[in-house]
Amino acid sequence: MQKIVCDTLIDALYVLPIAPENRAFKNFSVCLQRDRIEAIGPSHEVLAKYAPEQHLRFPDGILTPGLINAHGHAAMTLLRGAGEDMLLEPWLRQRIWPLESQLVNPEFVEAGVELAIAEMLGRGTTTFVDMYFFPEVAAQVASRSNMRTVLAFPIFDGTNSWARGVEECFRLGFALHDAVRGNPLVNVAFGPHAPYSVSRRTLERIRMYSDELDLPIHIHLHETAAEVAAAHEKEGRSWIAVLDEIGLLNPQLQAVHMTTVTPTEIERFAEAGAHVIHCPGSNMKLADGICPVTAMEAAGINVAIGTDGGASNNSLDVLHDGRLASLLAKIDASRADAGAARDSLRKITLGGARALGREEDLGSIEPGKLADLAVFTPASIASLPLYDPFAALLHNGSAWRAHSVWVGGVQSLTNGVPAHIDVDAMNARLKTQIGRVEAILQKS
Repeated sequence: MQKIVCDTLIDALYVLPIAPENRAFKNFSVCLQRDRIEAIGPSHEVLAKYAPEQHLRFPDGILTPGLINAHGHAAMTLLRGAGEDMLLEPWLRQRIWPLESQLVNPEFVEAGVELAIAEMLGRGTTTFVDMYFFPEVAAQVASRSNMRTVLAFPIFDGTNSWARGVEECFRLGFALHDAVRGNPLVNVAFGPHAPYSVSRRTLERIRMYSDELDLPIHIHLHETAAEVAAAHEKEGRSWIAVLDEIGLLNPQLQAVHMTTVTPTEIERFAEAGAHVIHCPGSNMKLADGICPVTAMEAAGINVAIGTDGGASNNSLDVLHDGRLASLLAKIDASRADAGAARDSLRKITLGGARALGREEDLGSIEPGKLADLAVFTPASIASLPLYDPFAALLHNGSAWRAHSVWVGGVQSLTNGVPAHIDVDAMNARLKTQIGRVEAILQKS
């Protein structure tokens, strides 16, 4: 029988497809043709059927779907370590927002996003959701880096470094939507910062535009108990109730944080088909609280995982946040079987794809899906022994490194090095921007 020619064949010790079965398959191979997954199966069977132009073998590697970092502020990697050991409210008002008002411009965003992408690719991430100023710059950096992104363009009622009020936020956001139309790597979402930072009228407009354009809505929601208490004082009900009245509780909603919720609100979210983005590292570091993930999933809510920004997490390693999510789930539920490693990896892959409305294309290794993949190989002797590859990646991730990453069938990371980023040029940009930050910090 004549073999079928394909672009790339990847062999690995273990393949973790996530779906249709969320288990580990030993000595499996995945065949890539153009930007899609062509086949998956036992290595000897796939090789008997396909003749690859490129055959890559990872005899000690673990092959996974590309990881999805479902919430962050990529350019804020440049503020990593600039505001430590503070609660959310003073951290924002006394440290982050004053720094941003002096620093944020297109050059700052370019350097910060490029640094973030290099870091995320190095940990196996192929898609990230970003909510930050100058998203048109982030689109350019992601495109040239061959990294997939969803840009939730920021919407505030006040003035910021990107837009002079909410009208300009919409104008610039719609211009971005038009500019990236047809770009396979970049999608756009509405990014209202939070219910307390945009008016009800603005939220109603976002709901209307979301319905018209079929675009998701990405919003910080119920991040702290203090935020919820302030909502009850101002509105007489929670922000979730306010969004529900407007009609924003629907499958397009990506609600970030959700640490303070009632059982009734959990049930309502499940009924509405809204998604929750869990950011355990940031929530713990800012002492925000714990998202009740186990109860949410029991109710039928899809949960994805995000790192949040580098300023509030210090790391963009979504695998590490998956581990934190696993451990917090065990503590929150008082059950050792809660937060299983394979379930956390599903949140970082297929859960993220579902939240973004991309389940048909992303999140698992299945024929016909986009070829977004990551191969992890041992980084130290601590990778041995390897009995459970899910637990190895999640709970001992520092012993593993992302060796190779593909986005749409194109290799974006090779032997741990970004394939489409000029590292020297990136470092020059970083030096300039870090100098600007340091100059301000030294005066404060």
